[in-house]
Amino acid sequence: MAVYTHLGAEQLAGLIGEFDVGALRSAKGIAEGVQNSNWLIETTGHDGAGARFILTMYEERTEVSELPFFLGLMDHLSARGCPVPATIHDRAGAAFRRLDGKPVALIEFLSGVSVSEPTAGQARAVGEALARVHLAGQDFAMRRANNLGPEGWRRLIDGCGPGGLDGIDPALGALVGAELADLLAQWPADLPGSVIHADLFPDNVLMIDDTVCGLIDFYFACTDIIAYDLAVTHAAWCFDATGTRFAPDLSAALLAGYEAVRLLSPAERSALPLLARGAAMRFLASRAYDWLHTPSDAFVTRKDPLAFARRLSFYRDNPGVFA
Repeated sequence: MAVYTHLGAEQLAGLIGEFDVGALRSAKGIAEGVQNSNWLIETTGHDGAGARFILTMYEERTEVSELPFFLGLMDHLSARGCPVPATIHDRAGAAFRRLDGKPVALIEFLSGVSVSEPTAGQARAVGEALARVHLAGQDFAMRRANNLGPEGWRRLIDGCGPGGLDGIDPALGALVGAELADLLAQWPADLPGSVIHADLFPDNVLMIDDTVCGLIDFYFACTDIIAYDLAVTHAAWCFDATGTRFAPDLSAALLAGYEAVRLLSPAERSALPLLARGAAMRFLASRAYDWLHTPSDAFVTRKDPLAFARRLSFYRDNPGVFA
């Protein structure tokens, strides 16, 4: 469920009228997503042939003060040829407006579908697209700290409370305790940094065959270690949904695609096993926190933290996977 706020036809038509995109033809709620309300918008366009857009209303979990970073980054990457949707600015030039006190943005619609069982060719294409984002983002002037970096993991784990992790699985507390301490002690501070997506799961990539048509959902984007973003993407793409089965062909293709565009330095390459453990810890921590704190009647479906506990154990036991 991802339409948390109902908008009437008159409200939507009035809102779309504030943009130079033609008159509203239709609006359909989009089920995907977990923190904002989204609609697929169709308008008459400038010539009557029709045009499509995504309308997003940012709900309580999005900091309004951070929208200029997110939307500005999308515009920056789109202007540099990355497959990223641009923001449609209103007639006054604003990237977002307010409706009923909530910010809303109209965003370019990109074709493609999200894959659930990626192929090696698709993994390679995603690696190439991610590297292009990292290169294009190096001259983006704005910065945003990663609030889900190592200290953020610690806060989330602490927020699970005494015995909370073991309530999910009897072995989870011991795994997280040992791994978190080691990650915090070893986390690198001298690797190249830039803006990163930080959440490039398959459902945030639109594809047609082996072509990346769109990278979407930049609302975790931040300024952080570039190779960490590659590690996040590796954890997201190279396992089955449960984290039980590792796909070495996807791993090899993703890394090869990335390095076809941007070569990793020796320091980045050697840090990947540690960064991948950190990527697994980040999603384990956020999923565990949500697992314990999401009400049973909430719209959002809880995601299994053990899927990333398994990834964490795999990366710990198989550091040579990045060799």
